[in-house]
Amino acid sequence: QLKLVESGGGVVHPGGSLSLSCAASGANLDYYTIAWFRQAPGKEREGVSCISASDGRTYYIGSAKGRFTMPRDNFKDAVYLQMNSLKPEDTAVYYCAAASSIGPAPSCDDHRGFGYWGQGTQVTVSS
Repeated sequence: QLKLVESGGGVVHPGGSLSLSCAASGANLDYYTIAWFRQAPGKEREGVSCISASDGRTYYIGSAKGRFTMPRDNFKDAVYLQMNSLKPEDTAVYYCAAASSIGPAPSCDDHRGFGYWGQGTQVTVSS
């Protein structure tokens, strides 16, 4: 059973940077589409970025484009979310999620396609 554990959240000033980690255990991430989502209070959970199991490409969604990167360490079975030029509107709980490559490929901006979730880590951008 795949287990995901996020770490690295915290408080950062606007314009600052923060890196989140997602460590996987129990299964090989090569067989999963893995994604970062976030959820701010009172808002829907939204996609941030994902690495597709079907084509190996990394996709960025919305305001993450140009500011965030999602590197992957296959040896450690981990993915990261490097966030730069952070804004107050980036404040949210950030979740790592995965979807097995067996079955329909999920849409990276739809949390309903992902069956494995970490516990989340809080990111607060505030002056």
